[in-house]
Amino acid sequence: MSTQLDQLKQFTTVVADSGDFATIKQFAPRDATTNPSLIFKAAQMPEYKFVLDKAIADGKQANASASELLPNVLDNLLIGFGSEILKIVPGRVSTETDADFSFDTEALVAKGRRFISLYEKNGIDRERVLVKIASTWEGIKAAEILQRDGINCNLTLLFSLAQAVACAEAKAKLISPFVGRIMDWYKAKEKKEFTPTEDPGVISVKEIYSYYKKFGYETEVMGASFRNVGEITELAGCDLLTISPNLLAELQKSTAPLERKLSVEIARSSPIEKISLDEKKFRWMFNESAMATEKTAEGIRLFNADAQKLAQLIASKL
Repeated sequence: MSTQLDQLKQFTTVVADSGDFATIKQFAPRDATTNPSLIFKAAQMPEYKFVLDKAIADGKQANASASELLPNVLDNLLIGFGSEILKIVPGRVSTETDADFSFDTEALVAKGRRFISLYEKNGIDRERVLVKIASTWEGIKAAEILQRDGINCNLTLLFSLAQAVACAEAKAKLISPFVGRIMDWYKAKEKKEFTPTEDPGVISVKEIYSYYKKFGYETEVMGASFRNVGEITELAGCDLLTISPNLLAELQKSTAPLERKLSVEIARSSPIEKISLDEKKFRWMFNESAMATEKTAEGIRLFNADAQKLAQLIASKL
């Protein structure tokens, strides 16, 4: 019998949600995603000291001013981990922009272009990189500009259909709706457990997937932030799923049959209706979802806190 992980790979692209090279090798995903939290953990591991050392050495060689050195080394570190990951996976890596730029379109565009420039200096084609940006209105507008430049974007911290529709209209390459964090919010609010079929995060991704496929959008849907294997198996058939090492291990251990739950054919028969969206409508729809507004803001704060810890780690080495 084939494992659930092997079965899942037949109709969904499996992505490793990790900065740990050994873990990524173990599960042989096509792509990998990183974020400040994952890089902070990996940067403290002795086996990846060489990535941190190289980022610092390259930063010092660039003859940057004192104020530029730390941000330059931070960028070098993110690209360093991404470059090493691309030696392992055959597909793409997602590299996250600064959380404190989440409401600054110009800064996000500049950072996206800088990431691609650094990757290309490392001999890596831009087609293998996804620039990761929070799904704020300003982030989505930055992605629209970067996509026109031929820079593919992964819109992350996505919790609502309004965000997903705006991303598709902006022609973002990929979105990362956060399944587990949606469920966390409802679990805390309603004081109850959810089965995989009634899980609000699963239902949200199914709605987004149906909308995209029914109306012919090319933006890829990558479910993220899973709390259990049930959420993953309930989304089997989604374009991509980015999965943490512990849940990849569970899927690899199980040989239970895995049924495809999402497909273009099923999505096309969905009763979901087209939404006409401009900035005012986006902000209103987003505001109407307490869960989406709270979880997006919280996610930005958490990623920024881990980015600050990573900066402090680097500063202590400079």
